[in-house]
Amino acid sequence: MKTYPRVLTIAGSDSGGGAGIQADIKSISATGSYAASAITAITVQNTVGVSGVHLVPVETIVGQIDAVIDDIGVDAVKIGMLSSVEVVLAVRDALLKHGIDNIVLDPVMVATSGDRLIDEPAVKVLSEELAPIARVLTPNIPEAEILTGMKISSQDDLPEVARRLSEAVSARGNRKVSVLMKAGHLKDEKLVDYFYNAEDGHLLELESIRVHSVNTHGTGCTLSSAFASYLAQGFSLDDAAREAKNYIARAIESGADYSIGHGHGPVNHFWNR
Repeated sequence: MKTYPRVLTIAGSDSGGGAGIQADIKSISATGSYAASAITAITVQNTVGVSGVHLVPVETIVGQIDAVIDDIGVDAVKIGMLSSVEVVLAVRDALLKHGIDNIVLDPVMVATSGDRLIDEPAVKVLSEELAPIARVLTPNIPEAEILTGMKISSQDDLPEVARRLSEAVSARGNRKVSVLMKAGHLKDEKLVDYFYNAEDGHLLELESIRVHSVNTHGTGCTLSSAFASYLAQGFSLDDAAREAKNYIARAIESGADYSIGHGHGPVNHFWNR
């Protein structure tokens, strides 16, 4: 019998469908893998902003993770919104229990609309306790500034930030954690994301041309989920980074001419179908 490459996404639900679990499932499916989910929070959200958050009980989050892994199994895990210390630690413990290796952690802290999605104590615990068991981190610039305490003013800063974040996180655990630094929050017309592959110590430049579009809701979720999907399919770290970068760049470009909602709309997850 044939099997699917299996990806479990652990993240919050976006009722508007552009980010979170919804974006993850679309991205994983569009890139050729099977998507399962463990929902950590239910947000009251649309393209304009987040007006409410209902936190899922910790035991229910862990129950979802166990149920998926015990029956379906997973080849990679993508982690998104984790809102509290208790949730961060519970997710870490569950993944360690199951011996999951391919973990892509998107350290979600602030929504595209500017709404805060994680409390302050959880940021520290995420950095010190969860990030060290990941294989890849995919922070945007504001998230990287919070995690490193460094000010990022240009793309020239990104390689050093990626290395320093990787070294700091890796030092807290037993594995080398790679970092994909995203340049989208800067103003350059030619965007260069930098992937620091900590497993062999080299830096990969991933270029794209900026697309001027308001439809950028869920780009981080989409990119990290695609990365996990390609890892689940057996791609190398560098190839997974390249493919994920290409996927999100094309999704933004293809979705730029659509109109959904009155704020930041979604990318076109199914541009390749």
